[in-house]
Amino acid sequence: MKIIIINGPNLNLLGKRQQDIYGNQSFEDYFHALSVKHTQHELSYYQSNHEGLLIEKIQEVGFDFDGVVLNAAGYTHTSIALMDSILAISTPVVEVHISNIYEREPFRHHSYISKAAQHVIVGKGLKGYDEAIQWLESSNKQG
Repeated sequence: MKIIIINGPNLNLLGKRQQDIYGNQSFEDYFHALSVKHTQHELSYYQSNHEGLLIEKIQEVGFDFDGVVLNAAGYTHTSIALMDSILAISTPVVEVHISNIYEREPFRHHSYISKAAQHVIVGKGLKGYDEAIQWLESSNKQG
């Protein structure tokens, strides 16, 4: 399967920012471990702090890839445009959040992304990305 992980704003600072919430591992290091674990898949990774670039990446891969794992970060709670880009593509999208957004500040409880995603994983730390890949693999076998 061809799967891309797309991370939104500030996730380039994983391992450095708010380690009590997000842990101390960089995403690049974690992505390497994921790639080693899932050699049967073609995994790629993209991160941007810019909403428009995230939308363009979703549109770019949204008809050719077998799955998108998306952590839209802060845009989760604000971006109708990101939601619309997910609704416009045929590739299944799994929404992932490292922390449990429903146990944090009230403004984080609302997700535009989950209205368009096929599956949502929250609060599992970085392991949520691995779970998302497994979910895509399982749903691909069923479909």
